[in-house]
Amino acid sequence: MSAKPGNLWIVSAPSGGGKTSLTRALLPRLAALGVHAEISVSYTTRAPRAGEQEGVHYHYVDEARFVQMIGTDDFLEHAHVFGRRYGTGRERTEALLAAGKDVILDIDWQGARQVRALMPQAQSIFILPPSRLELERRLRGRGTDPDHAIAERMAQATAEMSHYGEYEYLVINDDFESACTELTALFLAPRLTREAQQARYSCLIPDLLKA
Repeated sequence: MSAKPGNLWIVSAPSGGGKTSLTRALLPRLAALGVHAEISVSYTTRAPRAGEQEGVHYHYVDEARFVQMIGTDDFLEHAHVFGRRYGTGRERTEALLAAGKDVILDIDWQGARQVRALMPQAQSIFILPPSRLELERRLRGRGTDPDHAIAERMAQATAEMSHYGEYEYLVINDDFESACTELTALFLAPRLTREAQQARYSCLIPDLLKA
Protein backbone atom coordinates (compact mmCIF):
# COMPACT_ATOMS: atom_id res chain seq x y z
CA MET A 1 0.00 0.00 0.00
CA SER A 2 1.22 3.47 -0.84
CA ALA A 3 2.39 5.62 2.08
CA LYS A 4 0.59 8.57 0.55
CA PRO A 5 -3.09 8.29 -0.39
CA GLY A 6 -4.27 9.28 -3.84
CA ASN A 7 -6.11 12.49 -4.66
CA LEU A 8 -9.88 12.61 -5.06
CA TRP A 9 -11.09 14.64 -8.04
CA ILE A 10 -14.63 15.77 -8.78
CA VAL A 11 -15.28 16.56 -12.44
CA SER A 12 -18.62 18.05 -13.46
CA ALA A 13 -20.07 19.50 -16.65
CA PRO A 14 -23.43 19.93 -18.35
CA SER A 15 -24.59 17.17 -20.67
CA GLY A 16 -22.64 17.76 -23.88
CA GLY A 17 -19.80 19.51 -22.05
CA GLY A 18 -17.36 16.75 -22.93
CA LYS A 19 -16.30 15.52 -19.51
CA THR A 20 -16.65 11.83 -20.37
CA SER A 21 -14.46 12.11 -23.47
CA LEU A 22 -11.94 14.30 -21.68
CA THR A 23 -11.55 12.18 -18.57
CA ARG A 24 -11.13 9.02 -20.63
CA ALA A 25 -8.49 10.67 -22.79
CA LEU A 26 -6.80 11.94 -19.62
CA LEU A 27 -6.07 8.49 -18.13
CA PRO A 28 -3.41 7.29 -20.61
CA ARG A 29 -1.73 10.70 -20.49
CA LEU A 30 -1.46 10.51 -16.73
CA ALA A 31 -0.26 6.90 -16.87
CA ALA A 32 2.55 7.94 -19.24
CA LEU A 33 3.62 10.47 -16.61
CA GLY A 34 3.55 7.92 -13.80
CA VAL A 35 0.25 9.04 -12.30
CA HIS A 36 -2.14 6.17 -11.62
CA ALA A 37 -5.77 7.27 -11.85
CA GLU A 38 -9.15 5.62 -12.28
CA ILE A 39 -12.60 6.91 -13.12
CA SER A 40 -15.11 5.76 -10.54
CA VAL A 41 -17.79 3.48 -11.99
CA SER A 42 -21.14 4.75 -10.69
CA TYR A 43 -24.21 2.75 -9.77
CA THR A 44 -27.41 3.52 -11.65
CA THR A 45 -30.99 2.35 -11.87
CA ARG A 46 -31.26 3.08 -15.58
CA ALA A 47 -31.08 0.24 -18.10
CA PRO A 48 -27.85 -0.33 -20.06
CA ARG A 49 -27.68 1.31 -23.47
CA ALA A 50 -26.44 -0.47 -26.56
CA GLY A 51 -22.76 -1.24 -26.21
CA GLU A 52 -22.55 -0.50 -22.49
CA GLN A 53 -21.01 -3.09 -20.18
CA GLU A 54 -21.62 -3.88 -16.52
CA GLY A 55 -18.74 -2.69 -14.37
CA VAL A 56 -17.23 -0.66 -17.21
CA HIS A 57 -19.76 2.07 -17.88
CA TYR A 58 -21.95 1.59 -14.77
CA HIS A 59 -22.99 -0.89 -12.15
CA TYR A 60 -26.63 -1.53 -13.07
CA VAL A 61 -28.97 -2.18 -10.15
CA ASP A 62 -32.72 -2.03 -9.65
CA GLU A 63 -34.56 0.53 -7.53
CA ALA A 64 -34.87 -1.78 -4.51
CA ARG A 65 -31.14 -2.56 -4.47
CA PHE A 66 -30.23 1.12 -4.81
CA VAL A 67 -32.48 2.10 -1.91
CA GLN A 68 -31.00 -0.72 0.16
CA MET A 69 -27.50 0.62 -0.53
CA ILE A 70 -28.57 4.08 0.60
CA GLY A 71 -29.81 2.54 3.85
CA THR A 72 -26.51 0.77 4.50
CA ASP A 73 -24.49 3.94 3.75
CA ASP A 74 -22.77 2.39 0.73
CA PHE A 75 -22.64 5.65 -1.24
CA LEU A 76 -20.37 8.66 -0.98
CA GLU A 77 -23.07 10.52 -2.89
CA HIS A 78 -26.25 9.79 -4.78
CA ALA A 79 -28.76 11.81 -6.77
CA HIS A 80 -31.74 11.76 -9.12
CA VAL A 81 -30.81 12.80 -12.66
CA PHE A 82 -33.34 12.71 -15.52
CA GLY A 83 -35.61 10.42 -13.50
CA ARG A 84 -32.94 7.83 -12.67
CA ARG A 85 -30.75 7.28 -9.63
CA TYR A 86 -26.96 7.51 -9.73
CA GLY A 87 -24.49 6.96 -6.91
CA THR A 88 -20.77 6.63 -6.14
CA GLY A 89 -19.72 3.54 -4.21
CA ARG A 90 -17.90 4.32 -0.99
CA GLU A 91 -15.88 1.13 -0.47
CA ARG A 92 -14.20 1.00 -3.88
CA THR A 93 -13.38 4.71 -3.86
CA GLU A 94 -11.78 4.58 -0.43
CA ALA A 95 -9.79 1.46 -1.36
CA LEU A 96 -8.35 3.09 -4.49
CA LEU A 97 -7.37 6.24 -2.61
CA ALA A 98 -5.72 4.20 0.14
CA ALA A 99 -3.73 2.36 -2.54
CA GLY A 100 -2.32 5.68 -3.74
CA LYS A 101 -4.42 6.03 -6.88
CA ASP A 102 -6.15 9.22 -7.94
CA VAL A 103 -9.91 8.75 -8.30
CA ILE A 104 -12.06 10.76 -10.68
CA LEU A 105 -15.73 11.19 -9.80
CA ASP A 106 -17.81 12.03 -12.88
CA ILE A 107 -20.75 13.54 -10.97
CA ASP A 108 -23.07 16.56 -10.96
CA TRP A 109 -23.12 19.51 -8.57
CA GLN A 110 -25.53 17.78 -6.19
CA GLY A 111 -23.17 14.86 -5.76
CA ALA A 112 -20.20 17.22 -5.54
CA ARG A 113 -21.72 18.94 -2.52
CA GLN A 114 -22.24 15.62 -0.77
CA VAL A 115 -18.68 14.47 -1.45
CA ARG A 116 -17.18 17.75 -0.23
CA ALA A 117 -19.11 17.43 3.02
CA LEU A 118 -17.65 13.96 3.62
CA MET A 119 -14.21 14.46 2.07
CA PRO A 120 -13.29 18.16 2.11
CA GLN A 121 -9.85 17.38 0.67
CA ALA A 122 -11.47 16.55 -2.68
CA GLN A 123 -10.49 18.88 -5.52
CA SER A 124 -13.10 19.92 -8.05
CA ILE A 125 -13.10 20.89 -11.72
CA PHE A 126 -16.00 22.24 -13.77
CA ILE A 127 -15.95 21.94 -17.57
CA LEU A 128 -17.86 24.49 -19.64
CA PRO A 129 -18.58 24.54 -23.39
CA PRO A 130 -17.33 27.53 -25.42
CA SER A 131 -20.88 28.72 -26.20
CA ARG A 132 -24.54 27.80 -25.91
CA LEU A 133 -24.66 27.33 -29.67
CA GLU A 134 -21.84 24.80 -29.56
CA LEU A 135 -23.43 22.98 -26.63
CA GLU A 136 -26.70 22.60 -28.54
CA ARG A 137 -24.79 21.46 -31.64
CA ARG A 138 -23.09 18.72 -29.60
CA LEU A 139 -26.38 17.57 -28.10
CA ARG A 140 -28.03 17.43 -31.52
CA GLY A 141 -25.00 15.68 -32.96
CA ARG A 142 -25.74 12.62 -30.85
CA GLY A 143 -28.82 12.05 -32.99
CA THR A 144 -30.72 10.38 -30.16
CA ASP A 145 -33.11 13.06 -28.90
CA PRO A 146 -36.11 14.85 -30.47
CA ASP A 147 -36.37 18.65 -30.34
CA HIS A 148 -38.37 18.76 -27.11
CA ALA A 149 -35.75 16.59 -25.39
CA ILE A 150 -32.96 18.87 -26.64
CA ALA A 151 -34.81 21.86 -25.20
CA GLU A 152 -35.13 20.06 -21.85
CA ARG A 153 -31.44 19.17 -21.86
CA MET A 154 -30.45 22.75 -22.66
CA ALA A 155 -32.55 24.00 -19.75
CA GLN A 156 -30.97 21.39 -17.49
CA ALA A 157 -27.52 22.38 -18.74
CA THR A 158 -28.17 26.02 -17.86
CA ALA A 159 -29.18 25.01 -14.33
CA GLU A 160 -26.09 22.80 -14.03
CA MET A 161 -23.70 25.47 -15.33
CA SER A 162 -24.99 28.00 -12.80
CA HIS A 163 -23.09 26.05 -10.12
CA TYR A 164 -19.65 26.42 -11.70
CA GLY A 165 -18.69 28.90 -8.97
CA GLU A 166 -18.70 26.10 -6.37
CA TYR A 167 -15.66 24.50 -8.03
CA GLU A 168 -11.98 25.26 -7.57
CA TYR A 169 -10.97 24.95 -11.23
CA LEU A 170 -12.64 25.86 -14.49
CA VAL A 171 -11.80 24.42 -17.91
CA ILE A 172 -13.39 25.66 -21.14
CA ASN A 173 -13.72 22.78 -23.60
CA ASP A 174 -13.37 24.67 -26.87
CA ASP A 175 -10.38 22.84 -28.31
CA PHE A 176 -10.31 19.23 -27.06
CA GLU A 177 -6.51 18.91 -27.07
CA SER A 178 -6.02 22.14 -25.13
CA ALA A 179 -8.68 21.19 -22.57
CA CYS A 180 -7.05 17.79 -22.05
CA THR A 181 -3.65 19.44 -21.58
CA GLU A 182 -5.12 21.77 -18.96
CA LEU A 183 -6.69 18.84 -17.10
CA THR A 184 -3.38 16.98 -17.13
CA ALA A 185 -1.65 20.02 -15.62
CA LEU A 186 -4.21 20.18 -12.81
CA PHE A 187 -3.67 16.53 -11.91
CA LEU A 188 0.10 16.96 -11.89
CA ALA A 189 0.15 20.13 -9.77
CA PRO A 190 -0.61 18.55 -6.35
CA ARG A 191 2.27 16.11 -6.90
CA LEU A 192 4.70 19.00 -7.38
CA THR A 193 4.07 20.82 -4.11
CA ARG A 194 7.07 21.16 -1.84
CA GLU A 195 5.61 18.70 0.66
CA ALA A 196 4.90 16.09 -2.00
CA GLN A 197 8.33 16.44 -3.59
CA GLN A 198 10.09 16.30 -0.21
CA ALA A 199 8.40 12.98 0.46
CA ARG A 200 9.14 11.67 -3.02
CA TYR A 201 12.80 12.68 -2.91
CA SER A 202 13.43 12.04 0.79
CA CYS A 203 16.84 10.56 0.03
CA LEU A 204 17.94 12.97 -2.68
CA ILE A 205 17.27 16.29 -0.94
CA PRO A 206 19.28 15.63 2.27
CA ASP A 207 22.14 14.43 0.09
CA LEU A 208 22.06 17.62 -1.95
CA LEU A 209 22.26 19.69 1.22
CA LYS A 210 25.30 17.97 2.70
CA ALA A 211 28.08 20.38 3.56
